Amino acid sequence: MAVGLAITCQSGQKNNGRITLYVVLSCMMAAMGGVIFGYDIGITGGVTSMEPFLNKFFHNIYLKMKEDVTVSNYCLFDSQLLTSFTSSLYVAGFFTSFLASYVTSVFGRKPSIIAGGTAFLAGTALGGAAFNVYMLIVGRLMLGVGVGFANQVAVPLYLSEMALPRFRGAINNGFQLSIGIGALSANLINYGTEKIKGSYGWRVSLAMAAVPASFLTLGALFLPETPNSLIQTSQDHQKAKRILQRIRGVEDVQSELDDLTKANSSTSTKTSPQQPFKLILKRRYRPQLVTAIAIPFFQQVTGINVIAFYAPLLFRTIGLGESASLLSSVMTGITGTCSTFISMLVVDKLGRRTLFIVGGIQMFVSQCIVGGIMAFHLKDHGGLTKGYAYMVLVMICIYVAGFGWSWGPLGWLVPSEIFPLEIRSVGQSITVAVSFVFTFVVAQSFLSMLCHFKSGIFFFFGGWVVVMTVFVYFFLPETKNVPLEQMEKVWQEHWFWKRIVCEK
Repeated sequence: MAVGLAITCQSGQKNNGRITLYVVLSCMMAAMGGVIFGYDIGITGGVTSMEPFLNKFFHNIYLKMKEDVTVSNYCLFDSQLLTSFTSSLYVAGFFTSFLASYVTSVFGRKPSIIAGGTAFLAGTALGGAAFNVYMLIVGRLMLGVGVGFANQVAVPLYLSEMALPRFRGAINNGFQLSIGIGALSANLINYGTEKIKGSYGWRVSLAMAAVPASFLTLGALFLPETPNSLIQTSQDHQKAKRILQRIRGVEDVQSELDDLTKANSSTSTKTSPQQPFKLILKRRYRPQLVTAIAIPFFQQVTGINVIAFYAPLLFRTIGLGESASLLSSVMTGITGTCSTFISMLVVDKLGRRTLFIVGGIQMFVSQCIVGGIMAFHLKDHGGLTKGYAYMVLVMICIYVAGFGWSWGPLGWLVPSEIFPLEIRSVGQSITVAVSFVFTFVVAQSFLSMLCHFKSGIFFFFGGWVVVMTVFVYFFLPETKNVPLEQMEKVWQEHWFWKRIVCEK
């Protein structure tokens, strides 16, 4: 994930160092958690559009699709059981994220990554071998435990804490890039396994998740712990210094070590390890708490997971065939991955706010165009003409690109960098929990909303994009190139938040 970018840092910055091979390899291995998560997102949408999968586990939908000519295009896949297959992962992830907060804070980032990889392997085995829908959903719940432990709590923190401030945006955006790579890999595998004769292609798709999960689990055994975590959990300053020297590639790391030690000392005087949830509710942390809730909420109501989970079903709704729908998902996956890579290159030059705002405008316009095409040209019966269907595909790719260089990577980057050490684990857990809750809500309700709102669903999500863009413009300060240990200053200097954090 980490590459040697020529990004100019601000003058006067105290942290020495450069991108080292040690950091590159460590971050690539840690970001494998993103590949797992992306693979799961991509594979879910694909297998739920495969007719053998629907025939085995969701037979009523299969019959409706094949035989019921009276059902509306928009209601073809409306099934709470089908959406439960998708959304059950996020229920388990929600509850796991709070346990993961404790494990990450007390035992470190590395044990959480190992626990998550192990749980994901168990869930993969159950899903690939499932013979009824209940076994399928239990497997999804185990995947949720893995995602809650490793991919969403430990990995973003690990990447932020390993990175130099001037490269933190690029390295942390590697998490979203790895999600995109995982989703793209899943789309390609779905496209291939759909052609397997014998009606077991979906099993291959689900079981292949074991490959990145194995890499993460075994690779995590060799990952170094972050210096921040070593100071927080063991007070071993000498070991932390050695790790700092190794990951920074220089001998003079005393200034950064002093910042870490000072931040940890501040933690000890403010709270005990049992009180982080009480601490984050204090007035001085109000900006971080609001941001920890708002950013993941907004990230989910962009509507991106509608595309991620249900793109093949959506493309079938507008009249594309099974194979063409899966191929269209491959195209959106390529678009998302490329745009996230672009974000990695520019996020530490242009800043977080610029990408948020530009991406928001792009998503809003493309959603309105898709909604307009479907409102005027897709009725309850029959499909779109080929020209309009491809126009929808192009607009969705533009929408995915906007998300890929804005709310996709920055939705994980910003929450992972805004918290001081004393509330970092609990803050990240709140971010993850909110993300899981609203991912569950969107995933569980979308097919029903599509049935009732029809084309209006795109205007619904477009309205939220306007709200979140306004929020960023007025209430989110710029965090590029700011060391984690000095992040509180951005709130103290913000036109709105300074009235809250500086008030006695």
